[in-house]
Amino acid sequence: MALTGDYKLISTEDMLQGHAELCIHAYGFVKSMALKCAIELGIPGAIHGNGGGASLGELATIIALPLSRLPRLRRLMRVLTVSGVFSVEHQQPDDSVGCAVAVYGLTSASRLLVGDGETSSGLSSLVSLMVDPNLTAPFSGMSAWFMDDEQPRSFFEMHHGEDMWDMAAREAALSRTIGDGMTDDSRFVVEVILREGRARDVFSGVRSMVDVGGGTGTIAKAIAAAFPHVECSVLDLPHVVAEAPADGEVRFIAGDMFDHIPPADAVLLKSVMHDWRDDECVKILRRCKEAIPSREAGGKVIIINMVVGSEKSKGNSTKKEEAQALYDLFLMAFEGGEREEHEWEKIFLEAGFSGYNIIPALGIRSIIEVYP
Repeated sequence: MALTGDYKLISTEDMLQGHAELCIHAYGFVKSMALKCAIELGIPGAIHGNGGGASLGELATIIALPLSRLPRLRRLMRVLTVSGVFSVEHQQPDDSVGCAVAVYGLTSASRLLVGDGETSSGLSSLVSLMVDPNLTAPFSGMSAWFMDDEQPRSFFEMHHGEDMWDMAAREAALSRTIGDGMTDDSRFVVEVILREGRARDVFSGVRSMVDVGGGTGTIAKAIAAAFPHVECSVLDLPHVVAEAPADGEVRFIAGDMFDHIPPADAVLLKSVMHDWRDDECVKILRRCKEAIPSREAGGKVIIINMVVGSEKSKGNSTKKEEAQALYDLFLMAFEGGEREEHEWEKIFLEAGFSGYNIIPALGIRSIIEVYP
């Protein structure tokens, strides 16, 4: 059969390369599900607990896998090594007889999935949240949502008949998944902040800070411990504060950020602004401005969020740029979204702030200091 259309315009080599790329894109969900499976089976922890390397047989023993599934485990690990989640080396047996044995190890990505076994799960809970079926299923209806402007404002709501927060309030399992994922993310962010000099400097002159939407106080407690001179508080909704630990490390305040924010030198907004429309963000920022002193007296708002396109402008790796774009589209399912610098500047000015400073110290995210 003769080729038609654009096939005539490309070489055979380009056709085959394009076919491979389309397969990778189309089967991208398989990578996500393979990662989900690895977390649920406990493979990252098994490799870590085995001295940082494990063969298929050792993995099967550690995670108590039925022997009949061993050949399938090899295929799962092949996907996870090709995609860079794990590494693999082929080692010759000690007696130098027989085939080399594949030994799987951790990469910089999978090391982040290993917790301390007590209080932290690494980023496993965050990744589990990202691939939760409740959150991924709505994407199958994205094209229908785009074409019908009478649909709800998010395709999550179109699929489930309610928004994510209403669903989480009704379903304890989803609420727990969201809470555990956000706690993982906060631990990760604060770890980077405490390691990175530019990020630490943001808090060096602050005497008091209120973490708005700070949940159970993961970041506030870490800041209070690292900077004993900073008096830390957490503002969150009453039902969240009711579940907060009463350990006295930080002060918890029940309230609504749209109504009032307690006074402090600095207001922290970590992963808050991407959940709200521009007009709502302006309202939040105006409440923040009322809560802080002048710029000369050390007042500022500290925002932790993405500045989309920041990696491209610095000529950084396309992986970071792709991660930003993917996460922004992920948030669109829930009517959220990340912002480019000019979009941030617009809402800062509309809220009455005089200036801002972007500190690209958190990988795909940045710290933004906003001054009254």
